[in-house]
Amino acid sequence: MRTVSDAVSVRLYHLAEAQGGGATTLMYGTMAEALAMAARQDEDTQAALFLQTSDDVVPYLDFID
Repeated sequence: MRTVSDAVSVRLYHLAEAQGGGATTLMYGTMAEALAMAARQDEDTQAALFLQTSDDVVPYLDFID
């Protein structure tokens, strides 16, 4: 992912493989808000979370590993 600030706009979404791979948007907001929301989710949910900016899509777990 390109360098971004915690104020950049992102989409946080959950990719549900069990439901045919559909994506459910959890929120649109700042990177800081999205990371905070993702951190509150259980481990199984976190494993299927993605952050999308205008240029990139990155799995949430890549941020915390």
